[in-house]
Amino acid sequence: MFGIIAAVLFGLALILDLADTGIGDLISAGTLTIAGLLFLALQLATPVSRTPWRGRRWGRR
Repeated sequence: MFGIIAAVLFGLALILDLADTGIGDLISAGTLTIAGLLFLALQLATPVSRTPWRGRRWGRR
């Protein structure tokens, strides 16, 4: 979910940078890039549910 938001923000930042404009005084291409990096970091930081490994038990027999 955060990856999709990051991709949209990066796309908007690219469009704003190519048009050499911004949205108001606060939101520019750099701001959207930082926000995209934040959401990308949240995507990478979310724990992934993993199934436990069910292989052979190695040890003494």
